[in-house]
Amino acid sequence: MDPTASVRHFDAQFERQLAAGELQLNPFEQAALPHLRGEVLDFGCGLGNLAVAAAERGCRVLALDASPTAIAHLQALAAHRGLPLRAEQADLRDHLLPPLSFDAVVAIGLLMFFECADARRQLARLQSAVRHGGVAVINVLIEGTNYLDMFDPAGHCLFGRDELERTFAGWTLLYAAEQSFDAPRGLRKCFSTVIARRP
Repeated sequence: MDPTASVRHFDAQFERQLAAGELQLNPFEQAALPHLRGEVLDFGCGLGNLAVAAAERGCRVLALDASPTAIAHLQALAAHRGLPLRAEQADLRDHLLPPLSFDAVVAIGLLMFFECADARRQLARLQSAVRHGGVAVINVLIEGTNYLDMFDPAGHCLFGRDELERTFAGWTLLYAAEQSFDAPRGLRKCFSTVIARRP
């Protein structure tokens, strides 16, 4: 797999985080954790903090990411702790998912790193992978974000405001929020997060 600029960026960031022991859940992962049960897909798991926390609560987790550093760390950790967690390296831009195969599907901070057509196609695949009565947790950067250092110049996607929420029409919204955070050089990161239950 030829890593994109974004994968290389995060691989280096993950190496720094591992060296510093920075393995706590971020606010989006904290919001997601109470909704995870059964068979869980963590799509773009990063270092796997959420995947580990879910597995420790009894979920059976499949964690996927393009970063070799993240996946090697997570595989070793899962084996050492005997967790019900399988971690695999994958190119998630066009990764196929079996329909109705998970009780919970999570994609936090991932889809915006794809070209918009790929991001929207993968969002539809993630939704179709959720079993009836299951939950999707999706978090993306949206328009208004002006901190773009981590993006591959060849392609990325800032979702429209309210776009993510509209995509879940017909689902039961358990949580929906737009949040803005400070970024370097006085810039901003604007996120949309949806947690929704499939009918």
